Amino acid sequence: MATVSQRNTRWPLALAAVLIVYAALTGLLISILPVKDGVRDWFAPLIRGGWMAWSFPGAMFFLTIFALLSLMAVWEYARPGGSPRVGILRFETTRGDRLFVSLLGSAFIHLAWLGLVGPNVWWALALSFVYAVGVFKLV
Repeated sequence: MATVSQRNTRWPLALAAVLIVYAALTGLLISILPVKDGVRDWFAPLIRGGWMAWSFPGAMFFLTIFALLSLMAVWEYARPGGSPRVGILRFETTRGDRLFVSLLGSAFIHLAWLGLVGPNVWWALALSFVYAVGVFKLV
């Protein structure tokens, strides 16, 4: 088991490792995108004839969820305990609870955006980011 002083020196390396793996996997996904007429087809299946039609946005979604969970693990390693607090919901939440609430809310924001506005979800992504920051600050 690592001591507190060892944790304080090791967590930046773990954080860097998570970010490097995320960047490398993103680059790998971009490199295997099909090219049609000299232009990358961002929504084409990444693996032809696979059991699931993995597109770049779908793969990035799951890769981002994995990266967020990995970053939360690094954060817990650096500062154990989850920093519980009582926010505007009036019950105690930890960092993991706040991440779950922000991911769930972001899913609803995106679904509402798709239903009410249309398939251009960049503004929904920005709204979800603002919502997640608010959840981590206030909940």
